Amino acid sequence: MKKWMAGCLALVMLFTACTVFAEEAEGSKPVAAERTEVVFYMGDAESAVACPLCLLNGVEDLPYVRSDDLSALLTLIYQTSLADSGYALAAEAEPDLHTLTLRRENGAYMEIDFAHNEIVFNDYDRFLHDSSPSSLVEMLYTGGIRVEDEPLLFMAFPDKSFDRTGSHLFLLLDDYSIDLPEADGYGYVPLQLISDLLIAPVVSLNLFYNGQAMFLANGGLLGGEDGRTPLGELYYSAKPRTRSEELAEYGYHELCLALDCLYGLKEIHDIRCFDQFLWQTGLDVGLRDLNPAEADNALAKLLNYYLDDQHSSFYDYSWMTGNSEDDIVLGPSAVRYDANLEVYAAARSKYLGERPDAYTEVGNTAYITFDSFTSSGWGDYYERENVPEEEEDTIDLIIRAHREITRKKSPIENVVIDLTCNGGGSVDAAVFALCWLLGDASLCITDMASGAVSNVFYRADVNLDGRYDEKDTIGDRNVFCLITPASFSCGNILPAMLKDLPDATLVGKTSGGGSCVVQPLSTAWGTVFQISGHYRISRFQNGVSYDTDRGIEPDVYLASPESFYDREALTEYLNALR
Repeated sequence: MKKWMAGCLALVMLFTACTVFAEEAEGSKPVAAERTEVVFYMGDAESAVACPLCLLNGVEDLPYVRSDDLSALLTLIYQTSLADSGYALAAEAEPDLHTLTLRRENGAYMEIDFAHNEIVFNDYDRFLHDSSPSSLVEMLYTGGIRVEDEPLLFMAFPDKSFDRTGSHLFLLLDDYSIDLPEADGYGYVPLQLISDLLIAPVVSLNLFYNGQAMFLANGGLLGGEDGRTPLGELYYSAKPRTRSEELAEYGYHELCLALDCLYGLKEIHDIRCFDQFLWQTGLDVGLRDLNPAEADNALAKLLNYYLDDQHSSFYDYSWMTGNSEDDIVLGPSAVRYDANLEVYAAARSKYLGERPDAYTEVGNTAYITFDSFTSSGWGDYYERENVPEEEEDTIDLIIRAHREITRKKSPIENVVIDLTCNGGGSVDAAVFALCWLLGDASLCITDMASGAVSNVFYRADVNLDGRYDEKDTIGDRNVFCLITPASFSCGNILPAMLKDLPDATLVGKTSGGGSCVVQPLSTAWGTVFQISGHYRISRFQNGVSYDTDRGIEPDVYLASPESFYDREALTEYLNALR
């Protein structure tokens, strides 16, 4: 209770310190605004503060944030979720122009024009960036920055890296029939717009409102088929209901806006704009239906069948819908991926058992097998020792493999990374593997919303001695990487980075693709889903970042699934390739 009261007091102080907005614009539609405080659960059922929200014209299911509350809300979320005490946001109102400018401490700003329903970012990526000096489009949680003498797993090298700032981002909300109302000297911004454009891309969390409380969460924090978390129990405790006409119409258009801005594969899918695409597929009717179950089912069909990129998927129904038993139909790519995974998993089981050893040696060849990239908190790796193999994450495994391969009188000449059943996971763990294999490893990220590009060079402290040198790599060993159509996402990115390097050989079949970072999102009516986001990991070659979503072709083909796992025969074959 004391924690909750302290949070409420701090938030109230933040909100009362903000700037009052302009007078009501001439000729604007009459707006009756009701400002109220709701409980705001920030990531779990125990962390709650009081937060002001506004309902307009008696519509109870479409919340807004008042202009003088916006800066405090963003500051609270960023400083809390990112533990970023250096983050600062100043609000500058211009009454005569009916605009509100939110300006970061790094100079980036967001201008909201309530009179013309427009939002402008001079530098979208820098506006969303934390206060650290890391690269403009940073994907590693560590940021690649070493603080004083404290050892970190990664070190970034600014002299080898570069950033290219993106273009101004203009959001013309009239094109989406989205209004930024004004009343009583204030402007009002829809909560869902804040969630999708300003929160989700930064902290991978979304804002939800169930008519009783507000939640900062994603699908994992709410729970799913295996059971609700305490936070999920609170969120889904609200009584299901139909959508208001205002919410149904706004929710459809705001979803189109969010997907136009944040879906990273629009060009590849030949989607000019999602409003047109939804009309072409007939999904616009369901998405506009007052019945939230119809809207949720249409969204599920869009994500899982029409987009069918495997990163985009439906996670959970809205609180308005309640439980639904409708089966979600998978698209042909997802069906094909599942079939491939089943074939290779069965072949592996035949030769190596249900749970193959993550690290094994066959003669002069070491095999390292992981089916996903996992990581579990950066400070732990310097402190924990002798982690049980069944509890190892990818980084633990690589640290152990490095120790074995580089031991005195080691017979190992070949190192084989087995990604044949790897469906992706942590970018940090994938980059750690690249650093181990290559020494210097670069990660190229393109923001498909703004056009910004960052290409960052990293080194990793694989032997945990606090230094970044040649002892952190496997030296002159021959590197092979096994890939199949079931090698997806980070399981596709690692071979993409190895592709053109003389010290590595890709063996197998073309990998499964998956080039965009997963972006958790929500709808204005409370549905939980994810998409291939606007941050695209690319191959950087000849000064150009190239998409890898079509997969990476091997240097050497293997025909049958069994040939990947008969390791005596495979070792002999790899030795013949040298």
